[in-house]
Amino acid sequence: MSKVLLVTGGAGFIGANFVLYWLGKYPQDRVVVLDALTYAGNLDNLAAVKDSDAMTFVHGDICDQPLVEALIRDQKVDTLVHFAAESHVDRSITGPDAFIETNVIGTHSLLKAAKKVWLDEEANVEGHRFHHVSTDEVYGTLGPEDPAFREDTPYAPNSPYSASKAASDHLVRAYHHTYGLNVTTSNCSNNYGPFHFPEKLIPLVITNILFDRALPIYGDGKQIRDWLYVEDHARGIDLILEKGRIDETYNIGGINEWANIDIVKLICGLMNEAFANDSGLAERFPEASAAQAGNAESLITYVKDRPGHDRRYAIDPTKANNELGYQPAETFETGIRRTLQWYLENESWWRAVMDGSYRQWIEKQYG
Repeated sequence: MSKVLLVTGGAGFIGANFVLYWLGKYPQDRVVVLDALTYAGNLDNLAAVKDSDAMTFVHGDICDQPLVEALIRDQKVDTLVHFAAESHVDRSITGPDAFIETNVIGTHSLLKAAKKVWLDEEANVEGHRFHHVSTDEVYGTLGPEDPAFREDTPYAPNSPYSASKAASDHLVRAYHHTYGLNVTTSNCSNNYGPFHFPEKLIPLVITNILFDRALPIYGDGKQIRDWLYVEDHARGIDLILEKGRIDETYNIGGINEWANIDIVKLICGLMNEAFANDSGLAERFPEASAAQAGNAESLITYVKDRPGHDRRYAIDPTKANNELGYQPAETFETGIRRTLQWYLENESWWRAVMDGSYRQWIEKQYG
């Protein structure tokens, strides 16, 4: 039986990868993408399906409850997958208001819309699902020897970003227990892969090497993160929608812990290797003198640590493995090579994002 999905934030990094994954696997389904096209949303991420009858793009805000109600009602949406969020920790420290507005108020707006159409108006749409995409950061931080986060790990958010996501997680749970909305939640480790906005660690390192710019490392660089290739995240959500129990949370992770400094050094080595093996890269990126010399690591620069910087995240995905049969398809070594190759082959995408031409185009299109 075909589905109609409403995907919020579907023009963003993870959301767009999910849309591409879903329509590739389920071409009989329809996907409605709702995105406000803030700085991290990019219609170019959906270029592969922009002419498909299976995908409809709607420019709008998740806080616009009447719009969301109309989309669920008119498009006959039965599944809502909620990616839309402000997610950059540094931005949450300098400007937390936007995180409360989008992550808390926006999620509540979606829940109210789903309840009204699916439960109040339609007398319980059979098989409806509200899937909420959250983060491992709601659990706080881990010591070097602490066990990885489980679904029953107490929440202890340490930044305005993670606190806003924790609040939204609780709202989703409450709408099931209070009103009977069919909900599931996934808490995921750090994603990487195609279309990752260049402010984030991995694409920032890749692009800075190409411009011979400093590679800024917070503190000692030994903060540890659990990394997951973005398509493996989409695969995990797919399994939750197919097999996940209502009102359950599933942690999606790669059992793949890396210290930030080790990731940066790995990328430096891969970039050195790429320039050594492909003479055309030096012509395309003449500024990348350190990589051309096989010494990209010389760009590493240590900077003052940011406030409230969690030391370690790690996800225990045992529940998803046992209940859903979830296993990531990519190792970090294979995934990071795929990611690096994508950025080298899609220079026009990240240059447009970085030089602001995309933002100018959006302003002309939508005001």
